[in-house]
Amino acid sequence: MANAVIFDYGVGNLLSLKTALEKAGLTATIGTTAQDLAKADAIALPGVGSFTASLERLDKVKDILQTKVAEGTPLLGICLGMQLFFESSEEGPGSGLAFFKGTVKQLPSTVKVPHMGWNTLNITRPNELFEGIAEGTYVYFVHSLYPAPIDPEIVVTKTEYGTTFTSAVAQKNIYGTQFHPEKSGDIGLAILKNFAKIVVR
Repeated sequence: MANAVIFDYGVGNLLSLKTALEKAGLTATIGTTAQDLAKADAIALPGVGSFTASLERLDKVKDILQTKVAEGTPLLGICLGMQLFFESSEEGPGSGLAFFKGTVKQLPSTVKVPHMGWNTLNITRPNELFEGIAEGTYVYFVHSLYPAPIDPEIVVTKTEYGTTFTSAVAQKNIYGTQFHPEKSGDIGLAILKNFAKIVVR
């Protein structure tokens, strides 16, 4: 079975994501070193922690991460994990991985923050990660920030909460969700199964 390595930033409970990836048909391990990532058939950047603190942890594996992605290894970023794909964040200092141009912005103060609970996906562009997922499907969110990509072509889904924000991105072998598939029940599992299919093809 293909091995998905979940990179551990040093905070948060990664067990729910590990369990969900295993249910989706992958072997999932938690990694902390460049050597762990070098052996990965797929890499997941989970949705826990702060932008700046996570970058400090990612710094030691940034080169191997960028090499693996350039070689075509599927990469899945969830919540904060997706935000790290961009250049910078209003949450704090530091340069993101810059796979995509754009910044990460705070949700407006006109709504309760963090945005926590179920909300819908407006699918703006077909993508294999969302194969079989219907327009208007509910998924689970827990976040205070969202990515604002410069290139509209990478945007796959949008969601409304105080503003219309990008809730999923995809380009080549890089996939990101602002929502948590591992907390989104059967729909989330279906999305992770689609990711598993991408990994093993």
